[in-house]
Amino acid sequence: MGHREDLLEGAKRCLLAKGFVRTTARDIVKESGTNLASIGYHYGSKDALLAEAYLSLVGDLSEAFDGEEAAGIVAEPGSIERFREVWSNIIGTMRGPGSMWRLSVEIVAMGDQLPAVRDHLAQQQRDAERALVALFMGMREEDVQDETLDTLGKFYTTLMTGLITQWIFDPKNAPDADALTEGLSQVIAGVTKS
Repeated sequence: MGHREDLLEGAKRCLLAKGFVRTTARDIVKESGTNLASIGYHYGSKDALLAEAYLSLVGDLSEAFDGEEAAGIVAEPGSIERFREVWSNIIGTMRGPGSMWRLSVEIVAMGDQLPAVRDHLAQQQRDAERALVALFMGMREEDVQDETLDTLGKFYTTLMTGLITQWIFDPKNAPDADALTEGLSQVIAGVTKS
């Protein structure tokens, strides 16, 4: 690996161990075996490197969901059972100690103090929404239309953000996939009664 890759891997380890705010450039250099000048040369700033490291962590995690077979998803795309299966897989990533999802909460809570990180990640939000829609609907990401992202994509992102928050702050009472699916079923039943 070169310095660029070493920095990224070191930054990922630092993020998981210390989070955004407590990770210093010196921490990254120590963890990566590189030097301070490498951060500016390859990434422009520590914050840009940390943002890239976070996106890489999300990418590493999402690889577990790439393709229906890899994710263990067998239900019909767009079905209520598919909804349950996908959320079950996602929630499974939140259960472990030191879940990287806590970093998402840190970004939300510290966004004003981490503007470069927040802005960089906000630019990536549309891709994340596209990936979620594709996973739930059983389609290729490039086939997801912008109109769908503006509705269904934002719906899934809102659910994801709420789940992350609940699993970080109160994992004993956070909903599992069955509870989410039952809640969705009740919403659908209430809407169809109207």
